Amino acid sequence: MTQLDVMYLYGEIPGEMAMKALGQIRKVYGVRLLELQETEKTIRVEYDATRLTEPIIHQLLRRAGIDVLERVSLIPPQPEVAAPAAS
Repeated sequence: MTQLDVMYLYGEIPGEMAMKALGQIRKVYGVRLLELQETEKTIRVEYDATRLTEPIIHQLLRRAGIDVLERVSLIPPQPEVAAPAAS
């Protein structure tokens, strides 16, 4: 089993029907975790990459009624390392 995470930024706050549909996504074989952060307007999904792919996760969220805007990188920006001065 290969576990991957994907995070999306969403627009409109999900309504009651969308929240019920998210509950159904949790039952999809291969979806391990679904985490919604209203303050940051993000949704993170942990899934089994041997069963599902990122485009399938995206499609599941869209069909549930989530206003997916863009994918968010889970890797924080790395500070630039200054090149050593030439002697």
